[in-house]
Amino acid sequence: MNAFPDRTKRPLAEILGCAGWRDAPSDGPILRDGPASLPTALPIEPMAAAALAAVGLASAEIHRRRGGGPQPVTVDRRAAALAMCGNEYLRVNGAPATGWDPVTGYYRARDGRWVYLHGNFPHLRDGLLDMLGAERNRESVAAAVGRLPAQDIEDRAGARNLCAALLRSRAEWEAHPQCAAVSALPLIEVTRIGDAPPVPLPPAGDRPLAGFRALDLTRVIAGPMAGRTLAEHGADVLRVNGPHLPFIESLVIDTGFGKRSCHIDLRGAKGRETLHALIARADIFVNAYRQGSLAARGFGPQALAAARPGIVAVTISAYSGAGPWQKRRGYDSLIQAATGLSYGGDDAPARLPCQPLDYLTGYIAAAAAMTALMRRAEEGGSWHVELSLARTAQWIWQMADALGPEPSPPAEKPAAEALGGLIREMDSRFGALRFLGPALEMPETPPRWTSPPVPPGTDAPEWIGGV
Repeated sequence: MNAFPDRTKRPLAEILGCAGWRDAPSDGPILRDGPASLPTALPIEPMAAAALAAVGLASAEIHRRRGGGPQPVTVDRRAAALAMCGNEYLRVNGAPATGWDPVTGYYRARDGRWVYLHGNFPHLRDGLLDMLGAERNRESVAAAVGRLPAQDIEDRAGARNLCAALLRSRAEWEAHPQCAAVSALPLIEVTRIGDAPPVPLPPAGDRPLAGFRALDLTRVIAGPMAGRTLAEHGADVLRVNGPHLPFIESLVIDTGFGKRSCHIDLRGAKGRETLHALIARADIFVNAYRQGSLAARGFGPQALAAARPGIVAVTISAYSGAGPWQKRRGYDSLIQAATGLSYGGDDAPARLPCQPLDYLTGYIAAAAAMTALMRRAEEGGSWHVELSLARTAQWIWQMADALGPEPSPPAEKPAAEALGGLIREMDSRFGALRFLGPALEMPETPPRWTSPPVPPGTDAPEWIGGV
């Protein structure tokens, strides 16, 4: 084990600086080094270690400020790297958990360009099939895509709030106005959005975030990972789902450890009243719905700050709140295609061997939320933390330029059977689970999940105990 190497210090310093924690002990984390685990030349592994270190440093500092003892933060390189594709290592009753619709993937358009279609939710898949006039199989979709130019498919999908992306090279992405918009933003935007008196950190508990409450109104991976990370460090995290919305069970499992889950229908006044009652006692509100959708229901950041002075509102979006694509839907693999991360030149495109936009963004969001809690304790105020998958994609490109390629990437990821002590087991309502455990090591307050994931709507929409 050794101190963090320069390749990891740089992204860590950027995370902590953007989060507003200028005097963070960035030399403090320890890296348990080892061979690379991800078959990519992009420097995702040092970035993953940095994101996890930021989480650990913030968690440890909150614990110290609450009266707990100081403690080292250790990041295992292999565990951090594989945390970028944790859902791939999930096993339910011994079988791999899957969540990809067969229609989702790359297709060659009439002009020879590639497009990526994302239809992992039924309404998005069916919308694409209707737009293309195709049947629900790859052969029919491929034939339909082959009759249209790629740009036309992306434009039509965007106009219908569907998910299709023209596969771009990095140069093409960086010539696009949406890239200009996200590149003008910091990796994390932290804004004081209201006045409120300081909220002192409570006395130390057995876990750094014990006593803090977080509402998790998120979808798929990035947002739910932020909530799961807060739960990993002791927060009471309540996932709020719309009873009418579809979900991908494997991702509910992967991102649901340590959380409770309730149903609230925000289409009606009663549901909005229920959520307002929860907000009145919440510390953190994580929103990962499409830009503006919760604000239209009365739950935008400013409304949250007015209803609950001192709240930390976290917004995770696909393309940020700026630029011509700010209201477009987007998912990790879709944004990989749009931003050049899956561009193969003369070769066929291929998704990255992990989903770094989702997992990096989720971990960084949790770290930034914790630093906002510290700022709330020091100076008061309500705070808004904003991140986007597209900005994280651009950060990967920036770090690739700054750090250079990974020197010795492997040919393939390690098999689940070879991961030994990284694997944990837990029984759940879904069955017997095998999964990657927390990637951080903190001896005084070990990160852990105290409960298994549960199906959406399992719990009542209420906080447990406290005031």
